[in-house]
Amino acid sequence: MLGLDLPRLNRSIVQTPLYRICGRLKSVTGLMTCNIPAAVGDHCTIVPKEGKPVLAEVIGFENDLAYLVPFDHAEHLQPGMPVIRNGRGMVVPTGPNLLGRVVDGLGRPLDDRGPLIDCPLRPVHRPAPPALERQRIREPFVTNIRAIDAVLTCGRGQRVGIFAGSGVGKSTLLGEIAKGAQADVNVIALIGERGREVGPFLEDCLGPEGMARSVVVVATCEQTPLMRVRASQAAIAIADYFREQGADVLFMIDSLTRLAMAQRELGLMLGEPPSSRGYTPSVFQLLANTVERLGNAAVGSITALMTVLVEGGDLDEPISDAVRSLVDGHIVLDRKIAERGFYPAIDISRSVSRVAHEVIDREHALAARKLRAILATYHEVQDLIRIGAYVRGSSPQVDKALELMPRVEQFLRQDIGERSTFAQTREALLAIAAQWPY
Repeated sequence: MLGLDLPRLNRSIVQTPLYRICGRLKSVTGLMTCNIPAAVGDHCTIVPKEGKPVLAEVIGFENDLAYLVPFDHAEHLQPGMPVIRNGRGMVVPTGPNLLGRVVDGLGRPLDDRGPLIDCPLRPVHRPAPPALERQRIREPFVTNIRAIDAVLTCGRGQRVGIFAGSGVGKSTLLGEIAKGAQADVNVIALIGERGREVGPFLEDCLGPEGMARSVVVVATCEQTPLMRVRASQAAIAIADYFREQGADVLFMIDSLTRLAMAQRELGLMLGEPPSSRGYTPSVFQLLANTVERLGNAAVGSITALMTVLVEGGDLDEPISDAVRSLVDGHIVLDRKIAERGFYPAIDISRSVSRVAHEVIDREHALAARKLRAILATYHEVQDLIRIGAYVRGSSPQVDKALELMPRVEQFLRQDIGERSTFAQTREALLAIAAQWPY
């Protein structure tokens, strides 16, 4: 039959509409309105007299008018322009041939490697795994970052928030974990990033080693809020595909804060009432949906690392507080630690892994608690030491903390590109803990 793929041809024929539903553009006031019978989530094409057609999505309706939001910035629109309903909700390409590629929120390639070939389409909007079908977190997820594997040990299928201000090393930490972590596939969503930073992240932070087993979805800060929101959902759909194949997926999103800001714009367009700091109710529902789609399922796993931009170091602002209540642990990066040239700039005292006790043995857990005790003891008298007010011999416990701190800092400090296996990290941690008798 001339090499025709009859099953695929048959599916295409079935999915092709026999007629087109059209309408006319009525107004553009933030939202676009159109008198077209379409369901929420349907895609429509606006056909201008000049220039490229504009792809938009229906996000609501009132009476006979549908509310549309474009995926790309639209100019030169006029009343009465034809609007064509494309039907069906959003789908994205998936499959092994997507590895090593960079795509946008609609699954269109952004790299120079040509079109996507043999990448089956998958609906973006899918339910989270049922609660009772999720496997429990039993195995450690090794990042090869000593500070995390030793004291903030993660589990395979855990959802972790990384909280930090701008320029404290979030992207660098994500790239190092992506290159060194024990995962079958990396799916990375860069949401609201500056365009200048995408190339350096791919080349320097991720590198050829990390890129070879990664799929990167990019929606930069100048793109429409709809594109930024759908890019995060597309990345989750791609990760979900690999999880269903039984793979252990590492999912990263940078950042949840910019995703929340994009959803806030959409919510305000629809007339939602703003609440805390202007965030609309749909923002917090989107965050919950995003986090719950991740984690373990009946087969496979998605271990998630999600960054949160902390405004002025305030960990209690609305988005930080909401994310912290949803995730299974959080890692706080501190600017003061970073300013000392310390990498990774993790504030151990304010960070926690809620599943660590499930994935490490009792000896490891006891050693981690001792390391925390050393840090806490030192920080209690740190100001006195700086001004020379502490006299050695006043407290044996403080004296021991002062003795061990150089060794602790050397253990927690790790150069970019340096790797430490889980066994090496555990051995070094136990050696330090053995010196702390309290």
